[in-house]
Amino acid sequence: MTRSECALLTVADMAEADRRSIAGGVPGWALMQHAGTAVAQQIMTRWPKLPVAVLCGPGNNGGDGFVVARRLAEHGWKVRLGLLGDVAALTGDARHHARFWLGGSVEAVSPALLDGAGLVVDALFGSGLSRPLEGAAAEVLKAASGRGLPIVAVDVPSGVAGDSGADLGAVPAALTVTFFRKKPGHLLLPGRLLCGEVTVADIGIPASVLDGIDVRTHENAPDLWRGDLPRTAREGNKYGRGHALIYGGAVMTGAARMAARSAARAGAGLTTVAAPGRAWAVYAGALTSIMVHPLAEPETLAPLLADSRITAMLIGPGAGATDQTRMHSLAMLGTGRAVLLDADAITAFQNDRETLFRAIAGPCVMTPHDGEFRRLFAADGDKLSRTRAAARQSGAVIVLKGADTVVAAPDGRATINANAPETLATAGSGDVLSGIICGLLAQGMDAFAAACAGVWMHGEAASGFGPGLIAEDLPDLLPGVLRALVRM
Repeated sequence: MTRSECALLTVADMAEADRRSIAGGVPGWALMQHAGTAVAQQIMTRWPKLPVAVLCGPGNNGGDGFVVARRLAEHGWKVRLGLLGDVAALTGDARHHARFWLGGSVEAVSPALLDGAGLVVDALFGSGLSRPLEGAAAEVLKAASGRGLPIVAVDVPSGVAGDSGADLGAVPAALTVTFFRKKPGHLLLPGRLLCGEVTVADIGIPASVLDGIDVRTHENAPDLWRGDLPRTAREGNKYGRGHALIYGGAVMTGAARMAARSAARAGAGLTTVAAPGRAWAVYAGALTSIMVHPLAEPETLAPLLADSRITAMLIGPGAGATDQTRMHSLAMLGTGRAVLLDADAITAFQNDRETLFRAIAGPCVMTPHDGEFRRLFAADGDKLSRTRAAARQSGAVIVLKGADTVVAAPDGRATINANAPETLATAGSGDVLSGIICGLLAQGMDAFAAACAGVWMHGEAASGFGPGLIAEDLPDLLPGVLRALVRM
């Protein structure tokens, strides 16, 4: 996907895109005709001729539905059309297309419409609904789902909030056909699960309309950051590729070891684990190309941090949510160099988050899962809004992990990731992610770009492996992902 194609439009943004397109000379009725035709084409390429119930709402989504019904009927499909409300109450482009409905008959929306149907088209509300789905619309969709009928949603399933993916009473669709660009609700949970397969149709809106819209959210994809990926030089050396420092805990040693291997696989020229002296043998015996530096008691990172060749630091995996972890985190942040805080390094500040926020003086990334996020930040609102607010409040790039990972920068930019398979739900996979991002930071990559790239690479590596994945597999899958990125 190009950067333009990665743009995610809010409901208001999409309305503005429609407005700008119409002002530029594309009639609204033509956009509606293209939209309905695109839905019908998607249906005809996926299913044999089946009796279809097309459910139309009173607005433009319903107008799209009238076009879908007409196009299917023109191709010999048996179509019944139901409308919420009265045809005489339709206005604008929806009224225009209702006049061309070849089937003629318009029934009230009710479960009776489903009798004999093999497929249902949901053109009731789309993204225009901002309140819970209720009444006849809710009843008929629930009945369709209960009968096991495949549902094709126009724009978004009615009952899914386009901006947040919130479930307002939707039922799962088999296919969702949206127009021009996706919305955040197509990618954020639970909306993504309710949409089924999502396809984006070109309905004649020129990409140039985006020039006048301040798009702040994108679907995470290589075209957003591939140009920022570190490049190796023939005349370079290991120090030119950056030096990543990972703090390793004394007990949970596996986390830091996986993070260190991931940083090295992501391209850091040198990677060092700083570990308590009593655990040095564990790390040294398990790592070969990774250097292990024993810390004397009482632990201090000062001598290591004085080395200006260290370009990025990671603390948290297996560190323990202790005062010592707080002290080391603040020391790292005090250098002004790139720092990634994960896991215990986040939890360690749950009772004094302002000290942490004040200490952020340079590039900083935090990679919490939802539980860790709630220890530092407000839990109100949808995932995209919460992550943006946390980045703005802390001054760090926030990676709120999950099946729909959101990456947000303090300036309001955000991406939603969609390539992570369910196999990443395994112990240690988050440690690998933090290591990948640290390795990219060590090579001088911008914090937001490094976070987006790391999240995507992490998902891509897991997707290429398939079932049976464990976290230890991931670092060795990164070279294949990097090769593919170079070839794109």
